[in-house]
Amino acid sequence: MNKRSWTALGLSVAVTAGMLSACSGGGGSSPQGKGSSAAEANTGASGMPIVKEPITLTFFTGKAATNGNNFEETLVWKEYAKMTNIKVNFQLVPFENLTEKRNLALASGDYPDAFYSARVSAADLMKYGSQGTFVRLNDLIDKYAPNFKKLLDKYPDLRKGLTMPDGGIYSFPSFYDPNFLPMLIGTPLWVKQEFLDKLGMKEPTTTEEFYQYLKAVKEKDPNGNGQADEIPYAGTGIGPLIEQLRGAWGFGNRGLGHKFVDMDPGKPGELRFFRTDPRYKEVIEYVRKLYAEGLIDKEIFTIKTSALYANGQKGIFGATINPNPLTQMNQPGYIGLGALKGPYGDQMYAHLKVPMVWPGAFVITDKNKYPEATVRWMDYFFGDEGATFYFMGLKGQTYKEAADGKLEYVEEITKNPNGLTMDQALAKYITWLGGSYPGYVQEKYFKGSETLPESLAAGKKAQPHAIKEIWNSFNFTEEETEFMSTVGSDIHTYITEMEAKFITGAEPMTEWDKYVATVKKMGLDQYMKIYKQAYDRYNKSK
Repeated sequence: MNKRSWTALGLSVAVTAGMLSACSGGGGSSPQGKGSSAAEANTGASGMPIVKEPITLTFFTGKAATNGNNFEETLVWKEYAKMTNIKVNFQLVPFENLTEKRNLALASGDYPDAFYSARVSAADLMKYGSQGTFVRLNDLIDKYAPNFKKLLDKYPDLRKGLTMPDGGIYSFPSFYDPNFLPMLIGTPLWVKQEFLDKLGMKEPTTTEEFYQYLKAVKEKDPNGNGQADEIPYAGTGIGPLIEQLRGAWGFGNRGLGHKFVDMDPGKPGELRFFRTDPRYKEVIEYVRKLYAEGLIDKEIFTIKTSALYANGQKGIFGATINPNPLTQMNQPGYIGLGALKGPYGDQMYAHLKVPMVWPGAFVITDKNKYPEATVRWMDYFFGDEGATFYFMGLKGQTYKEAADGKLEYVEEITKNPNGLTMDQALAKYITWLGGSYPGYVQEKYFKGSETLPESLAAGKKAQPHAIKEIWNSFNFTEEETEFMSTVGSDIHTYITEMEAKFITGAEPMTEWDKYVATVKKMGLDQYMKIYKQAYDRYNKSK
């Protein structure tokens, strides 16, 4: 989920990815949102099985390396086929090849009944939805998806994020419970408690205290080996650190789904392009100071995740950002920081992902002869019963209920007698490993690194200062998408490159005003005009 799992409890199982074979969806297209009368008659309104007479569907399916090679043989899908009378053939495509294969299938017209865990972008939802390639789901949801409809009614922002500019809903998303804060945080800023204790320091609560802690890690040998081998802060890329820190200056107040724009606190109702704000310059200057003083790993811009985790297993990181050092680097004893207070008194935890992390996680195509049954098939996993089944498997076989009512995997999975990691042990039962799946994620039945005690504690610590309103991603028209994917993309790239140059010292901070002027010349006014249009539509979606 956002690619979270227990992957680093050990080496994940190596798998050979199943490649996409010829996609035939059963032939014949149907009117938007409607199957044949015979197909409708075959579909029950509620309960199991979903269809009276068995049917077969074919899904283009994104696959993580941690998953097995044959979804049909996993416990969950074998059982669900029996329950529903619907057999699904999952055509597996590795995530690294997903976009290319999906685009090829859509361009050629050779695509199956549905796209599952296929990371379909909002732009493609709009494009292929308006063309009729993707089935419009509005009416089908009302009639055949009671679980999902309940969520749309409960969380208006979910409906806003899914509704395209033409008013259509064309997908089921991967959706996190907005109250499941550790999942929305995903990757906290961790510090090593042992180092704090050795240094006689308290947990940092301000940006200044965080700086002093990193400086002490560098200078005072907290691991006591007589060598200057500690790395004060380590990570992959500088972006995660900036995103964790900028709330201390009041930026990013609508969450990580909007990395360049938020609401201007000084001008109620107005959008703000905060990456060129005069005070945002201070965020960059702060990170520049950390880098210049050797408090940030010099390899941060180039190091690969595998190498980072290998270094982390040495226990030399004073601070890092990842799902959980215990699961990723086998390092216990790290604590997640809450919202750091900045130099002006700002204390805002803004490092929160959008609850609707993958809007296009499941899409039904016009090749599908059974859209009603397919919607019902999908809707089951948005209710508690189906979600528990999807994430935990079968009670008594893959999980048990503890005395306090909490669900736990059985020891064959958590302490596998054959030495398998949790991912490896789980792979024959479930397929959610690696994320991107359609469904509803709640703490009570999701058991990943985000539900470990350290992660839950980090969530509680962040709660008092967590931003109150998180925007889902906005949906753009085709014309707007063209601008954002060209001019907008150029602006984003230029800003990212320049921030890195400022931080490393390749560009002096005296060039800041020139940099801001360049961003404006690149088309910032038009960028903000389009953003405002999308924002207005987002607010009007019902």
